[in-house]
Amino acid sequence: MHSSRSYLEAEQGTSLWQDALRRLRKNRLAVAGLIVLLIVIISAVVGPWLSPYGRQDQDPALGAAPPGPQHWFGTDQLGQDLFTLILYGGRISLMVGFAATAVSLAIGVLYGAVAGSAGGRTDALMMRFVDILYALPFTIFVIVLMVLFGRNIVLLFLAIGAVQWLTMARIVRAQVMSLMKREFIEAAVAMGIPRRQILLRHLIPNVLGPIIVYTTLTIPNVMLIEATLSYLGLGVETSSWGVLIKQGVDIMEECPWALIFPSLALSLTLFSLNFLGDGLRDALDPRAAKD
Repeated sequence: MHSSRSYLEAEQGTSLWQDALRRLRKNRLAVAGLIVLLIVIISAVVGPWLSPYGRQDQDPALGAAPPGPQHWFGTDQLGQDLFTLILYGGRISLMVGFAATAVSLAIGVLYGAVAGSAGGRTDALMMRFVDILYALPFTIFVIVLMVLFGRNIVLLFLAIGAVQWLTMARIVRAQVMSLMKREFIEAAVAMGIPRRQILLRHLIPNVLGPIIVYTTLTIPNVMLIEATLSYLGLGVETSSWGVLIKQGVDIMEECPWALIFPSLALSLTLFSLNFLGDGLRDALDPRAAKD
């Protein structure tokens, strides 16, 4: 009995996700990126409630003061606490990053899965449409939308998300095309399972690894686009990190801290997301399972 129990314990394997988690834990940069990202998110969500200053609080008599005990990051020309503004700006920048990425995720995953599973002329036609869209200058397209319809945050979600789904669609299509040749998909087709059910229950769940990896790499790209639009004066009207950086550039000679701290907050978040994305890519790479 004892030997058979030991044999069964030895034969117990680990799942793909368990192996990926184990490899991710060994990646110090990815773990550090995850920890920093969680700190940034928690600070942006909870921090403004704990701050003794409000977003609209001004002290014109104080003006632009350097960092000190009362104002850790200093104040701007209006006497507003910069640390509080960065916390509030983090809410906007992170919300734009996650919401716009969710839009691109929904469009790209569904479009790529349909194209890859359909094959033939349908796939060729759908992917030629993607090639045409790739040739368009989408940053200019987003700028035109913001100029025509105003600086609306919901429109910003949709505009950025609608131009970020193309690469996701290609990635999902390639993964689905390889899965269509697998035995369990051929068996499902032979059993007469509806194509929609195969798509939602068998194909998309089996490409979650690449989807998760590319999602973590899309969020910083979206946040950078939002910061660029805000720097050009075409972003959201509230003080996101991009808006704060734009304001800091205007007064950087008199108040360098007004540019340094918002830039550090944005850079730290982007680096954390990129390190996490690279770590997830290495952890979920099937070839790394042999290591």
